[in-house]
Amino acid sequence: MKDVEPPADRRAALKARHRRAILDAAHALISEGEATRFSVDQLAERADVSRRTIFNHFASIDDVVTTACTEALGVVIENFLTAFAEGGPASMFDEITRALRATDVPGIVAFLWRALGGFHVGDPRPRQIFQATFSRTTDELARELAERHPERDPLDAELLVSSLMHGTEVIVGHWLTATAAAVDEKSRALWNDLLERLITSVRTGY
Repeated sequence: MKDVEPPADRRAALKARHRRAILDAAHALISEGEATRFSVDQLAERADVSRRTIFNHFASIDDVVTTACTEALGVVIENFLTAFAEGGPASMFDEITRALRATDVPGIVAFLWRALGGFHVGDPRPRQIFQATFSRTTDELARELAERHPERDPLDAELLVSSLMHGTEVIVGHWLTATAAAVDEKSRALWNDLLERLITSVRTGY
């Protein structure tokens, strides 16, 4: 006799599918759009759910967007960990810079820029969320690097990652000013130049 899935499990699975559909729809709307915000109705239509279902899972559109940004952050961290794993033994500095070079930072930044509706002087919240994403990534990478180098003082890993990631945040600002988050061959070339300048600056000191 075939096992029957308990009602509670079916409800949990349906809730998980709805939540995933909402976030997938948000990712799609963000990726397709410019620096503008989408509405609840647009999100509900794309996810094929009701407005009520959206608010059963998220407190607001901002909550949906913040969750989507957090997922984008997870991609960044996964890319860093992949670069760590594939690169073989190296110094902490070489590991983190190799990971930086291997990660599509412009693509992630452009996603966050669109998700947050750009940065405007009168609205500090998008920039605060943007900065929080980098801080969270910095903390996670420092822990990962310290675990990979147990022979080193964890403070060394924290200082190194902090220097490079906060420097990355600075060059992201310059990149956004020059490109308005457009991702093309020219803007990627600019990003690579800025990144190499950062790496050289941190390697050699100021």
